[in-house]
Amino acid sequence: MRLLRLLPLAAAAALLLPAQEHWVATWTTAETLAHTGPAPAARANATPAQAIGIRGFHNQTVRLIARVSIPGKRVRVKLSNAFGAAPVTIAAAHIALREKDSAIVPTSDRALAFDGRPGVTIGPGAVILSDPVDLTIPALADVAVSLFFPGETGPPTNHATGLHNAYVTSGDATARPAIEEPIVTQQYYYLAGIDVMAPSSSFLIVAYGDSITDGARSSNESNHAWPALLAARLAAKKETAGIAVGNMGIGGNRVLRDGAGSSALARFDRDVLSQSGVKWVMLLEGINDIGHSDTNTGENVEAADIIAGYRQLIERAHTHGLRIIGCTLTPYGGAGYQREHGEAVREAVNEWIRTPGHFDAVVDFEKATRDAADPKKIRAEFDPGDHLHPNDAGYQAMADAIDLSIFTRKK
Repeated sequence: MRLLRLLPLAAAAALLLPAQEHWVATWTTAETLAHTGPAPAARANATPAQAIGIRGFHNQTVRLIARVSIPGKRVRVKLSNAFGAAPVTIAAAHIALREKDSAIVPTSDRALAFDGRPGVTIGPGAVILSDPVDLTIPALADVAVSLFFPGETGPPTNHATGLHNAYVTSGDATARPAIEEPIVTQQYYYLAGIDVMAPSSSFLIVAYGDSITDGARSSNESNHAWPALLAARLAAKKETAGIAVGNMGIGGNRVLRDGAGSSALARFDRDVLSQSGVKWVMLLEGINDIGHSDTNTGENVEAADIIAGYRQLIERAHTHGLRIIGCTLTPYGGAGYQREHGEAVREAVNEWIRTPGHFDAVVDFEKATRDAADPKKIRAEFDPGDHLHPNDAGYQAMADAIDLSIFTRKK
């Protein structure tokens, strides 16, 4: 009888407990191996910033700036040596809120640990998560992650289109309030993601694609890639404020073939399925398959080939319980690799994307960016001059074209 009397109390207490939380990636980037340059002479004459990409780090600290999407009070970082040929040692690592440029908010500085130790050695191909630390990170905040490499790293695992400055200096500067007279680059090195502990209702959207997803030709330090602008739209609405966005675009990437990074088919497990809290994928890729096919006689890519690749990605997403959005390919009339045959392929691919029954939802980026008078071309006010990538205004139009209710609808 006493047990029966206690059961309602226990049930009531359970209702007072906070909802179960889980790790969600609030920021991600897709990695490749840094290019080492075409010839020894070119390497010898490299600038300090170029030398990092060629030779890597040695007794140096790099402070990397990442714009997060959703907030959190507990955080961990993901470090990756995915493309390294040898182990890489990080002797110290810190995380903090960015104040301005390389300066951090001093009271926010936290030393990171790895299994209780201040440093870690990451083997070739390995990914390491730091121990969690308590740090209140607001939505859309700039976060600084500082890594000290005491020895030679070799060419680094990196992301080439950082769109935020990275600050490099000699010695261990991980705890410094600012980096004085740094080498400045716009790349990410070894940092693959930042996770926050978030409510059970929070989840991640992976923006998966090429340079148009990466944010090429958008303004540096402005957060104007369309995934960043989508994150800002989501953060502004109460019902979507817990939805994170991770940018997994790689400039030059293709669906079917390796080139600028592994193909979309080859990197799907690492860059999508392994992300913390992922629930949705937005796929915008295929224009480089078309362009390279039209300008390289050794390749022949038809609409059916790209669609077959899409079908594989859809099936793999669904196998793991993810939902996937097809994004129509934006116009590229006048671009260097645009040809009449390729335009026909692009139109056929877009028609398939729009056809119900393939993707779980569709976002029509072509409609949002095309010139009404010449639909094969991007609108003049969105064109930075290469007739392929949008400018800041074009990326804003893409983000605005996304129906946010897609992510809150019931099945």
